[in-house]
Amino acid sequence: MHAETGNAISIRFALPSAELAPYVTTYYYTEVVASPSEPVLEDYLHPEWPNLRFMEQAGWAHSAIGDAPVVPTPAVSATGPTSLATRFRISSGRSWGIGLMPLGWAAFIDGHASDYADTVSDAMADSAFAAFHALGLELTGALAEGGGDYGEELAIIERHMDALVPSEGPATAAIAAISAALVDPELATVAELADRVAMNIRSLERLTKRAFGFTPKLLLRRQRFLRSLSQFMLDPSLKWLSTLDYHYHDQAHFVRDFKRFMGMSPSTYAALDKPFLVAAARARMAIAGEAVQGLHDPAASES
Repeated sequence: MHAETGNAISIRFALPSAELAPYVTTYYYTEVVASPSEPVLEDYLHPEWPNLRFMEQAGWAHSAIGDAPVVPTPAVSATGPTSLATRFRISSGRSWGIGLMPLGWAAFIDGHASDYADTVSDAMADSAFAAFHALGLELTGALAEGGGDYGEELAIIERHMDALVPSEGPATAAIAAISAALVDPELATVAELADRVAMNIRSLERLTKRAFGFTPKLLLRRQRFLRSLSQFMLDPSLKWLSTLDYHYHDQAHFVRDFKRFMGMSPSTYAALDKPFLVAAARARMAIAGEAVQGLHDPAASES
């Protein structure tokens, strides 16, 4: 476990057990102590895989995906896979999160990922997330008590998640193979992906929409973008040209993707304060080997 601490922010990441590594990216804890002069902190979250978040109380955070209006976040929220930036605002408080791999979504969530893509749901009010309802009650209760014991709260999550380890379903191997292929920077086209996982393109599209939330074409485009963005997040002093994934034809190509996924130009993003994301990227890199969740490789984190 590792903490990356700013003036008022502490972020810690922990890896799941080996049995859960194909299903869960990380568990993560955030604590904010906002100053009176700046009672609300704001940042933008890049596109990523699904996440469950558990907060002290509803409304501690406010968020919006893409062009949606900023609204209060439920105490237990489920964010589907995203292809757009999430704008969020947080005041003083504490929260926990569980990042899910596409295989975790398929195993634990009773719904197609495409139906929840680029949305935030009240997990306690949606039966699709029933596997996490008991954890939501226990963990939000622990957060509300205010003891702030990181180890005890992490143990609550680990006990619950260890009890969820699933038996392998018929699509398990295919979803795992697609996940492994998507983190390979050499992979460039849908045809290559289909060949890599030994599926025809129509079947591949059906499976990625169900478990990953998006078409293979958009997933490959998102991965290419995230590889470039992650380099900048680890070292914001870099020029964008030095971070570009080699699959980009030129800088204009990258700028188009940046606007598609983040809703702003690279220069606008570079000028923003990033009180959470830069610290989180470094802390996540130290624990999981990648700065952003969308590039998480379970096989690498096991070694």
